[in-house]
Order: sequence, then structure tokens, then C-alpha cells
Amino acid sequence: MELRASGERAVLTGHDGARELEVDPGSLPLGAELTAALQQWAQVVGAVLRIEGDADRETAASVVTGRGRQLAARVAAALNVPVGYRDPLTGELSVMDPPAVAGKPAPGAEPTPWATGLVVAAFSAVVVLVAVVSLAGTLEETSPLLALGANVVVTAGLLPSVWLARGVLTWRWVALGVAVGIGLSWFALAFMLL
Repeated sequence: MELRASGERAVLTGHDGARELEVDPGSLPLGAELTAALQQWAQVVGAVLRIEGDADRETAASVVTGRGRQLAARVAAALNVPVGYRDPLTGELSVMDPPAVAGKPAPGAEPTPWATGLVVAAFSAVVVLVAVVSLAGTLEETSPLLALGANVVVTAGLLPSVWLARGVLTWRWVALGVAVGIGLSWFALAFMLL
């Protein structure tokens, strides 16, 4: 698929194997705002093509090119397919890839580092387990309810961070370790209170 300006209207072109097809962006699920932005861009392209002076045209051309690339990237994101951008002034073609889904690596990205990740998760689990059990053990000497309350407060305080970090490529290992450490600290607290 390729974004072009044809006359003073934006079109998306593609091949069906035998011939080139033009599609009106309004017929695609792009949203009203993006469709309107594409049409405005095409009208500006038409106006720039009518400019006589080279200096004025050069300045306007850089704006048209930048905006066209932005719009092609937005179309790629909306349709989740690569979209080519054919610069209407220079004829240069660039391809805009759709963005990777947050938290998931792009296709062809490096493999998951299981060995390193599990070591980081184990270290995080041990640190959290030792810290929470030490706190609960100290407070349990005063009152078992204080130890239980401390575990509740620590768990409630760490869970939002763990939830947010679970989808971030590097921090997901730390989040896994913290979650395991919290779970094990509850088992340790149960044995302390018995």
C-alpha cells in the first residue's frame, strides 16, 4: 500500500496482482480526523505544486514531505500494515512500518533471554522475600496483627508497580521476581503465625 497525492486528493494505491488500484482513504477504517488530515495534506500538495519561486517551493516542500511521512506512519498504525509514502514533489519512496504492540517485541527481534531473566527474577524474589519476612518477623514479636498488617501494606504497595512492569521487556523479570517474593512471604508469614 502506498500513500500518494493525486490532484488535490489523497489516495492509497496498491496492486491486486494485475493492475494498480486507487482507494479513497475515506473508505478505509482510518477515522474521520485522519481522513480529513490526509485530504488537507493533498490540498497543500496541490498548492505547493503551483508555487512559482524555487526558494518558496523548497521551504514548503520540506513541510509537505514531513507531514506526508507522519500521515503515512499514522495510516500504517491504523491499518497495521506497512505503508509506502511517495513524495509528490521528489518522487522518492519511503516505507513506514506499523509500530510494535506495547510490551511485545517486533517481529524478528532478538530472542527472549530466559537464562539471564530467570537469574534476575530469582535475585529479585530473594531480596523481596528476605525484606518482607524480616519486617514481618520483627513486628510479629510485638503483635501478630502488626505482622499481618505489614504484609498487607507491602503487598498492596508493590502490586501496582508489578502490574505496570509486567509488560516492559527488561523489567518484566524483576516484576516476576517481586511477585514470587511476595507470594513466598505470605507462606512464610503463615508459618510464623502458627
